[in-house]
Amino acid sequence: MSYLTISQISSLLFFSVLFISAHAARFEIRNECSYTVWAAASPGGGRRLDPQQSWTIDVPAGTAMARIWGRTNCNFDASGRGHCQTGDCGGLLQCKGWGVPPNTLAEYALNQFGNMDFYDISLVDGFNIPMVFGPTNGGCHNI
Repeated sequence: MSYLTISQISSLLFFSVLFISAHAARFEIRNECSYTVWAAASPGGGRRLDPQQSWTIDVPAGTAMARIWGRTNCNFDASGRGHCQTGDCGGLLQCKGWGVPPNTLAEYALNQFGNMDFYDISLVDGFNIPMVFGPTNGGCHNI
């Protein structure tokens, strides 16, 4: 098993990716903030993360145009319906699409051209939380 870990978020959200096989990945999303962040992923859904909590999602092989972002100041009822001040995705805890700006984005595509993986931090939809998204391999941080 090879490992790709995504580094700490500028004292906010932490993403790590573990390659499950040559074609799929496991992301760990961790809140490094002193406040609650409502993490969201497309594909993947959403989850409340209190400080130092993490959430793991498995991503299918060939995933493209994927995003992970943090939502702030959210309030959801027991059925998972509600609203977030930033990054809201249709009033749902379990996101089915992309968030509403402003939201800082971690974007990625797996096993694309030449079987390469691509990732970036994007502010194309504005900024709501600081974020770092960088790979590591076998415990070596390559930031």
